[in-house]
Amino acid sequence: MKIAVTGGAGFIGSHLSRRLIQEGHDVLIIDELHDYYAIERKKRHLEWIEEAGAFAFYRKSLIHDADEVKSLFMSFNPEIVIHLAAIPGVPHSISVPNEYVDYDIKGTINALRFAGECNTKHVIFASSSSVYGEQQNIPLREEMAQGKVVSPYAAAKYGAESFCHAYASLYNYKVSILRFFTVYGPWGRPDMAITKFIKQLSAKQEITIFGSKTARDYTYIDDCVNGIVRSFRQEQRVGIFNIGSGSPIFIEELIDQLKVHFSDVNVKQGKFRQGDVHSTWADITKAQQQLGYNPKVSFSEGLAKTVEWAKNHETEI
Repeated sequence: MKIAVTGGAGFIGSHLSRRLIQEGHDVLIIDELHDYYAIERKKRHLEWIEEAGAFAFYRKSLIHDADEVKSLFMSFNPEIVIHLAAIPGVPHSISVPNEYVDYDIKGTINALRFAGECNTKHVIFASSSSVYGEQQNIPLREEMAQGKVVSPYAAAKYGAESFCHAYASLYNYKVSILRFFTVYGPWGRPDMAITKFIKQLSAKQEITIFGSKTARDYTYIDDCVNGIVRSFRQEQRVGIFNIGSGSPIFIEELIDQLKVHFSDVNVKQGKFRQGDVHSTWADITKAQQQLGYNPKVSFSEGLAKTVEWAKNHETEI
């Protein structure tokens, strides 16, 4: 199939693009290489993708180069558009909320519109567990997102989901809204806790945790990518699915697991951060039943793989 991936040079996008290429798909990557984190890191991602095979790449912005991106969509004529491009990060969204309106909402609108204008059959949108807001220590079902979010990042993702519904109606294509739960693994984003902790512990530095008894549904990158690929078979006009592990890990357990791999783990206790939620926990029943999605990598196994990768790629973290 012909598949366009926006944000394909990012963490999830690079793993996904490699998988698609390895499966024989014709892949177009559009990514502006935003400087939320190092552009050189994203260029290294592209080199890593290229090891899997050939693909087309254009450094273009869905916002600033909209006409050119539209032309790329029209000439490539993708059967599937996977829209991953966005600015991530809760703390950053509090500092510069308007950027999230531009990139995470307006950018999504353009991707949805261009997909419709080139007769794409299926759009897959990368949403986030943050749309559930603060609902502590309970499994979150898809219908439990009510818009009561606690950060501008989450508000942008929830708003973008609404535009997915609108454009599915306007253009009569299928949309899969995938709510990712704390994805981690090799090449993980440098601002994410696990990647940051591994880098600090490798340098024998102290790590800081914010609050206590917080929990995250950590999802290994291979399981996340498998969820995206599984969504190809989604049959509804708009299908919303949690992509997580279904097993939340408390911060104290994460620290204990890190001690398996590092001899010195010194922890500083910080205050709970504004805009964060205390816990996330994916109810993955719907994805299991309708997509055949089943996460295979346990947290201990995924963390071990991530630490091993980091130790062999010190310059990459």
